[in-house]
Formats: sequence, C-alpha cells, structure tokens
Amino acid sequence: MGEQAENVTDDLAPCAVIEQLPDLVNADAALVRRGRTLTVDVLLEIGTIPYYVSIESGRIARIERGPLIMRSWAFAIRGNEQAWRQFWLPFPPPHFHDLFALAKRGEFRIEGDLYPLMANLLYFKGMLAAPRRLMKDTP
Repeated sequence: MGEQAENVTDDLAPCAVIEQLPDLVNADAALVRRGRTLTVDVLLEIGTIPYYVSIESGRIARIERGPLIMRSWAFAIRGNEQAWRQFWLPFPPPHFHDLFALAKRGEFRIEGDLYPLMANLLYFKGMLAAPRRLMKDTP
C-alpha cells in the first residue's frame, strides 16, 4: 500500500484531479444518464481546500475552489488529502475503496442533507471514482 500511495503522489495532485472531474463525468454517458434527475450543490473538501461542485441534470456544471463565504451546499464529503489519493488509486487498498468504508474508518466525514446522496448513491460513487481512470497502473 505504501509504495503505491507514494507513486500516486507523483502522478496527480488532488487539486489537479478535481479540476478534471467535469470532463471525466460529463463524458461518461451512462453516469450522466444515471444522474439525469439530479440537480444539487455538493461540497468536496480535500484536506483544507473546499471545492463546490454544482451538478445539473447529472452533468457537472462547474467546480469552484473555495473557501467562498456563505456558499450553500446540500451535503459535504470531507477527507484528508492522503485518503483521497488512496481512494483514487486504480485498485484502492482495503477500506479505501468506498465512501462509507472511509467514513467508518474516520478518514472521510459525510455531513448535511444525506437524502440527495442516498437517493443517487450509485451516481455519486461513480462520480467520485471517475478519477481512478486518470491514474496509471502501478505495481
């Protein structure tokens, strides 16, 4: 796990990964179709940096890097930078493969109105796992 995580550190910084999220998600027709009824604002926090993700009809309309004063969101997923790096590995180690596994482990916090998350859980799991396609396979 350690060597693989170190290689990811060299591949892409989490801020670079999150900025590519709209292209990754919007190019995935199956994922967009899955979220076609979803319009919501979400906060993803990577370390101390908040990112406000606006989703409209399953497409990521925009991502704004914060902090932004008085910016509203329905729910937030917060985690440290190393946990996000592990989560985005092509084959994440045990307990880093799923949002709820990371939350149970204490690496992620999920806060706010959980209804949009739970009602569209497969969409959000697919959306957040999309950056795994960017990471090159490491031994």
